[in-house]
Amino acid sequence: MCQLHKISLFLRSQILKGRTGTSEDGGWAITYTGFILILLCFFIMLTSFASFEEGKIVRFVRSFTNALCILPGGLKFESGKDILDDSSDIVDKNSEIAGFSEDLTALANKLGLKRDIQVSVFQKGLVVRFSDTVMFDLGAAEISPEAIPLLEKIGSFISGKPYPIRIEGHTDNLPIHNERFPSNWELSTARAVNVLRYFIEEEKVSQQRLSAVGFGEFQPIFPNDSPGHRAKNRRVEIIIGEREHVKLPEEMGK
Repeated sequence: MCQLHKISLFLRSQILKGRTGTSEDGGWAITYTGFILILLCFFIMLTSFASFEEGKIVRFVRSFTNALCILPGGLKFESGKDILDDSSDIVDKNSEIAGFSEDLTALANKLGLKRDIQVSVFQKGLVVRFSDTVMFDLGAAEISPEAIPLLEKIGSFISGKPYPIRIEGHTDNLPIHNERFPSNWELSTARAVNVLRYFIEEEKVSQQRLSAVGFGEFQPIFPNDSPGHRAKNRRVEIIIGEREHVKLPEEMGK
């Protein structure tokens, strides 16, 4: 700001000189000074645009297109909620959370588990959703060896970070009743607690940052009206950071 003030004073002095000079040299000085002022404003604007975060630019474009009812390229109109949820701020793709999300998704693809894990990134953290088939055997709460590499990846990330970690267990609405699990409440809670214990015992994650809860069948993401929908409702979710009320991509069509 100090430099701009000095430039302003200098240009003002040039204008005054132009006004008090002869008719032969006063005109060009005023024209030249105006040209310099325009250039100065132009470069100030360029500097301000260069300092914008990419996420802010995306939010501006989204707000502008929504205001004018313009559909972004590649998207089509669908009934129901907006295609772009009006949830949280756009996440910087260069952020630590976004980078971890990409690494975890790449590992799932490498292990052939692309369909069994979903990662949703938001401003203050992310949600990792596991299908029950990759995490547990049918009606059991012991962690499957197939899921260990993914849990190791998550554990290595969260062990050195300050994020709070919440593990949620969910089932479908088919009843279960045996000596170990009298209902879906016990099954969903046992699964969440076993994942929590894995992070504590194997990955040495601070216990103060961990919590586990079982929801049974009472927070489905799809209606329990078909085998496919029930399979999607049987899941374990690991919430890293503060969860926001956003839907994962597959829920958008509900």
